[in-house]
Amino acid sequence: MEQAEFERVAASFAAFHAEFAPLFGRTEAQRRGEQYVRGLLVQQTDRRNAENVAEMIAGATPRSLQRLLTEAPWPTEPVIDRLQAYVGARLNAPDGVFVIDESGCPKQGTRSVGVARQYCGTLGKVGNCQRGVFLSYAAARGHALVDTRLYLPPAWADDPARCRAAGVPEDAIRYRSTAELALDMLRQARAAGHLEGSWVAGDDAYGMVPTLRDALDTEDWRYVLDVPATTPVFVQLALAEAPPWSGRGGTPTKPRLAPDAAPARTAAAISASLSARAWQDLTVAAGAQGPRTYQCAAVRVWESRDGLPGRACWLRRRRNLDGSEARYYLSNAPEDTPLLTLAQVAAARWTIETEFETAKGETGLDEYEVRGWPGWHHHLTLALLAGAFLLTVRQEWGGKMPLLTRPQVSRVLRAMLPHRLWTPTKLLQWLTDTQERNARAKRSHIKRRLRRPHDDLSFPLVA
Repeated sequence: MEQAEFERVAASFAAFHAEFAPLFGRTEAQRRGEQYVRGLLVQQTDRRNAENVAEMIAGATPRSLQRLLTEAPWPTEPVIDRLQAYVGARLNAPDGVFVIDESGCPKQGTRSVGVARQYCGTLGKVGNCQRGVFLSYAAARGHALVDTRLYLPPAWADDPARCRAAGVPEDAIRYRSTAELALDMLRQARAAGHLEGSWVAGDDAYGMVPTLRDALDTEDWRYVLDVPATTPVFVQLALAEAPPWSGRGGTPTKPRLAPDAAPARTAAAISASLSARAWQDLTVAAGAQGPRTYQCAAVRVWESRDGLPGRACWLRRRRNLDGSEARYYLSNAPEDTPLLTLAQVAAARWTIETEFETAKGETGLDEYEVRGWPGWHHHLTLALLAGAFLLTVRQEWGGKMPLLTRPQVSRVLRAMLPHRLWTPTKLLQWLTDTQERNARAKRSHIKRRLRRPHDDLSFPLVA
């Protein structure tokens, strides 16, 4: 690859932003949108909040970028629609896989929209955090995050006044589970029609939700979803019948398993009983350290619904070649679906984990400092755009040298995209402006606390 390719990075970014600019509305918002996305790509040394992003971009100010996030009235839905069209033009394949997952962002306090004590994958435990549900698209040519929703816990959904104070729209003030939010995104993506494919993959937080599996099956999606090892299924279509009338009370109508019917067994127990001939060594994807090969097996079973046989499906198990780290999946794929196809779809789920790692490390997905509903959705949408540009550059350069990783592409962008160059004079002015802004913020906080009679004001009021 020649040096000229690097020098064309700025022009490529300008062309990329031009595809989305009209969706931000006024010229001022379009310019601030370009500055913010560019800042997410070039800022690496500090958290990518509005103040730190502004430091890297000539002509940007913390206030103008913060207003883009919290006050500018641009809707995110048209941007997401255009993003999916953009990604589809670069990745589309008939066997493309939609992947659903969630990611948490630790937060302090109680005022950030959706914040609550809940499980946070980033922390690996229950903690104070916000949770976003994400949709990604994966195909042979790559993968990208293409949509997101903010999860409102019951404590928020049941408190309309609190939601309104955080800017939550009226039609969003109701409880929606993470599975319902994921289904909304799938439906919207299908209605938009930019992304091909009908496969869905997800972890056991989604696989263990029967209503989600039912909805996907009814709407002609083909899923391969993780499930816990304890998931009960039937290996035979057991007979269910209403018990005979005992002579007292009403006539029983609720069916039960016939007395001689085999009960449901756990996914782990069924897999443990498989013979050695049931397993196949399958290479499901190319990994950073070589082909990803696992031992896989699948059997036809029936779901267990309230202790009775339900829909016929695949129970699939995957384990490492040494037999460790077993995982279990349910799939509604047709009976003639090859085992390799089920394995490849399941493997696509890990692409969203890669996307989370890249987006948090290279485009500041979780580094926002906003509290309200509009700010959260604006920042996340702009971070998804930054990730799409990383994908674009990686694809454009892929045929000219060994395929670069996204962190490598990000390193090139930090050097080649226009960003602020500091001189002693500019640095002194920045320090002066920052000190003045901090002083104003401190005075504002003090005044606000003085209006609260029960606050502890033992700290000095002046520096």
